[in-house]
Amino acid sequence: MGKGPAHLRNDVMRYRKVRTISGKGPGANQFAEALRGIGMDRAGMIYAVGDSEVKVFNARGELQTRWRTDRPAYCVAIDDNGTVYVGEPGQLEIFDASGKRLTTWQDADRLGLVTTVGFYGEHVLVADAQDRCIRRYDTSGQWLNDIGKNNNTKGFLIPNGHVDFAVDAQGIIHAPNPAKHRVERYSLTGDLLGHFGRFGGHRPEDFPGCCNPTNLTLDRQGHVIVTEKAGPRLKVYSPVGKLLAVVGAEAFDANCKNMDVAVDSLGNVYVVDTVRLHICVFAPEPTDGGSAAGSASPDTPGVAGP
Repeated sequence: MGKGPAHLRNDVMRYRKVRTISGKGPGANQFAEALRGIGMDRAGMIYAVGDSEVKVFNARGELQTRWRTDRPAYCVAIDDNGTVYVGEPGQLEIFDASGKRLTTWQDADRLGLVTTVGFYGEHVLVADAQDRCIRRYDTSGQWLNDIGKNNNTKGFLIPNGHVDFAVDAQGIIHAPNPAKHRVERYSLTGDLLGHFGRFGGHRPEDFPGCCNPTNLTLDRQGHVIVTEKAGPRLKVYSPVGKLLAVVGAEAFDANCKNMDVAVDSLGNVYVVDTVRLHICVFAPEPTDGGSAAGSASPDTPGVAGP
């Protein structure tokens, strides 16, 4: 291991922590009890949710606006039109960019605890941690199918109580399955297309503990960015599972878990410290070869099949 927060000796990508945003406290820009989720819009604004509130920050971490939610907020996602979707227990609240509520989706059979929202075309994808799967809806709120339930465990194995996912440009869903210690890939219709990862505590590319990784996002190059717990880490993989970088546990409070993660168009990575209630911002740095992290070429080892 090398030195610094991103510490693979021959890593392809490296990051340095450049700032923190928000924090625990009574201030307008802070959260009192919980910071659970973050999202980015196309303009690079950072949306953070926790307690029962949405707070919007610019790239410098300055609070721009805030509004209340009907129930405790667990996740936030912004579609290409700037519409803001906030996941909560039992429902999905939908707002315009100013915070005006447009509608609320309630589906007693399928929206138990909404922990992630994503989009592809005319589809809205919603993670239900209560039933341990991903629901696919159309934009009117009509349910289409479930993803991740057609297996012998009848859903994702999530001891931490959180289902996360991200959708790539081809409509492929990437989702951590923590107790299986792997990242899985699904079609929109729910077919398992492949996976990578295995249990282990010695090789940095493996996933240790009872249940890792917990959270996931994708950057524009298709890199798979995940977080872990016990101890908390940030890892970056190529699209097919080659480990490219690690940000070690020293960057976060040791008791963090379910650390939501987002990435902007420049490759900056944003990670929720769920204990200190702030967002850690990591910027890509050139490697020894002079290439920036965001432009690293993905490796191409094989991916395990279903």
